[in-house]
Amino acid sequence: MDLEKIKALVQIVEESSLLEFMIEDGDTKIKMSRKGEMGQPTTAISTQAEKPEKDSDNEESDQDLYITSPIVGTFYSASGPDVPAYVSVGDTVKKGETVCIVEAMKLMNEIQCNYDCIIDAVLVSNEQKVEYGQPLFRVKKI
Repeated sequence: MDLEKIKALVQIVEESSLLEFMIEDGDTKIKMSRKGEMGQPTTAISTQAEKPEKDSDNEESDQDLYITSPIVGTFYSASGPDVPAYVSVGDTVKKGETVCIVEAMKLMNEIQCNYDCIIDAVLVSNEQKVEYGQPLFRVKKI
């Protein structure tokens, strides 16, 4: 295995959510691993983050939360191009309900809600690239 192939493998692993990678090519064995928050399970994922800044004058803002992306990937509001979005503004969402999909490395990761809430705003557009921790929805807990 030549140096250019190894460099390409390192770059692929760095840009992915993989925590560990191993490949064998003839006599050559390469194992890469890293620590960090990037690696996440590729099954149903749920994550919530509290609103970073709170307005003490407005009690309703205390209920505002964000559903954030647990991984780097591509945001999809629906399971297919001809299918309605999982949720839209004003929808009431139950705990465990899927709100969107984030695709990473050809794996579709369903993002689920941790509690009952109302979708207050959709903060990203369909097929937009999203980063780890990026807010996807602003919600109000009910």
